[in-house]
Amino acid sequence: MIPIRNKKKTLNATVDEMRNFALAYVEKYAPSKQQLKTYLLKKYLKLSVPNVKKRDVTDLIDVVLSDLEKSKFINDKFYSQSKAKSMIQRGSSINKIRNYLIGKGINNEFIKNTVNKIYEENSDQDFFSAIKICKKKKIGPARIEDNRPLFYKKDISILARNGFDFETSKKVMELHKEDYLKIINLL
Repeated sequence: MIPIRNKKKTLNATVDEMRNFALAYVEKYAPSKQQLKTYLLKKYLKLSVPNVKKRDVTDLIDVVLSDLEKSKFINDKFYSQSKAKSMIQRGSSINKIRNYLIGKGINNEFIKNTVNKIYEENSDQDFFSAIKICKKKKIGPARIEDNRPLFYKKDISILARNGFDFETSKKVMELHKEDYLKIINLL
C-alpha cells in the first residue's frame, strides 16, 4: 500500500501550478480570457487545496491572467477577430457571431469593434453568409425549382435559426437559380 502524504501547498506553489495549467490550456485551445478563468477555477476546485480561501484563489487567478495578458498569451481583441473571421468563412450571420462572442465572455467594446470591422469590409455580409448556408444545407435557391415553393417556410426558418433577419432571408429566397450560381462562383 502506498502511504498518502499530507503535503501542504503554499500560495506560491498554487500560483505556479495555475500558471502551468493556464499555459497548457492556452497552448491547446487558444481560449478567451473568461474561458481560461473558468477553466482555472474548475481546475482549482478539483485540486481542493486546504487552508486557502476561494477569494484568495480568484485573486491568484486574476494575477495569472493579467500576467498572461501582459505577455500576450491571451488577447480578447485578437480572439474576437479571429473567431469572427472563421465563423464568416463558415457562413455564420453577424447576430450569431455577436451572440457567440458574448457567450465566450468577450468585452462589449471588442465585440462592437469586430462587428464594425465586418461591416467596413463588406456591408452586405449577412447576404453572402446566408447564401453560403443555402449552399451548405441545399435550401432556398440551391433546391430544384419545382420544390422551392413547397419548402419556402422551412427554408426561411432554417435561415432564421442561423441568425439571419427576415429581410435578408427573403432576399436570398427570392434569388433566381442563375443569379445564385453566379454568386456562388464568386464566393
